[in-house]
Amino acid sequence: MRRLMGGLAMLCLAMAVTGSGGPLKAATFGDDLGFLEKHTDVIVLKSGKAQVAVVPSYQGRVMTSAADGAGGLSFGWINRELIASGKTVPHINPWGGEDRFWLGPEGGQFAIFFKKGDAFDLKHWQTPAIIDTDPFKVVDKKADRATFSARAKLTNYSGTAFEVGIERTVALLRKDQAEKALGLDIPNSLKMVVYESDNKITNKGQEAWKKETGLLSIWILGMFNPSPKTTIVIPFAAGPEGTLGPKVNDAYFGKVPAERLIVKDDVLYFSGDGRYRSKIGLTPQRAKPVAGSYDAVSKVLTIVQYTKPEGATDYVNSMWELQDKPYAGDVVNSYNDGPPEPGKKPLGPFYELETSSPAAALKPGESISHMHRTFHLQGSEQDLDAIAKATLGAGIEEIKGTFGSK
Repeated sequence: MRRLMGGLAMLCLAMAVTGSGGPLKAATFGDDLGFLEKHTDVIVLKSGKAQVAVVPSYQGRVMTSAADGAGGLSFGWINRELIASGKTVPHINPWGGEDRFWLGPEGGQFAIFFKKGDAFDLKHWQTPAIIDTDPFKVVDKKADRATFSARAKLTNYSGTAFEVGIERTVALLRKDQAEKALGLDIPNSLKMVVYESDNKITNKGQEAWKKETGLLSIWILGMFNPSPKTTIVIPFAAGPEGTLGPKVNDAYFGKVPAERLIVKDDVLYFSGDGRYRSKIGLTPQRAKPVAGSYDAVSKVLTIVQYTKPEGATDYVNSMWELQDKPYAGDVVNSYNDGPPEPGKKPLGPFYELETSSPAAALKPGESISHMHRTFHLQGSEQDLDAIAKATLGAGIEEIKGTFGSK
């Protein structure tokens, strides 16, 4: 059975089928914002030169952001070809965006992307409308934050019905808030944009959600523009595999070549160059509540923080098969885009950082929340170095030297 797990696996296959794709990257935030505003309503959060573009019709997702105003780099990957077409496509509509709200699990006996009895294949795979084509309602809007809500009825592969309330707030953080979140001073010389999404699902039904009949989870995925010298950096808990299990799952699309994934005692390096389709994941026993990347071309350090409740071990499994362990899923994933097969063009290209909440065993009226926070810091490598060491466990020179010149 092919181990196709996670949204990006399917994005690539779906786009290979439809023949769509997109440009490498927009030159500036202003370019991307202008494009989006031609096709949909956009909420722009601002604080000084830091800006975040959020689209209600795409489930309140952060499409892109900038640390240096309209003329600054646009960090999020946007599928211009699909958006400009004005059409929707089968299976999934991969609009792009660097913080999008999804729900899991994707595959398995508790999947919400497959109907009961259907084969686990692309023909039968369908992204639920609530995380694909349905807009979210704008509940509140201020200069630095926007809140959205939605409600959905979902039925999993086993026939269990869910009534789900969704609330999502995207907020731009000030410098003092960003420093508190990092536990570090941020030099004034660095350009930065920091935002977070606070995501909540509530059991709006009359029955409790139980492990035996399937649980949901919150799944946040971010798609970023790559460069030839982008390296993903993920620190993890050190310790023997006999106690904590494998350090990383690198077999989603076949084992990742050694020149693209280097795993040390407590940190791993994964190429984010957008040139080779590959994906990795970490379990709750290994994952820490942080991941990141460094683009040595544009001198951009990206850090993702997220909610990881202490002691939580049940995370939904999205493998496309009937599963022996439906709650042995990953907490953190990273995907690097590339051609799905020789001669095919990549979806983006882009790279991705993903985080998930624990499986939500909720009684009627109960809720679970998952925070996903994104930092983009741009400036001198000397100023970025201390932040990279403190958050990711690796300095800039070490990160740069991992894959050589690539």
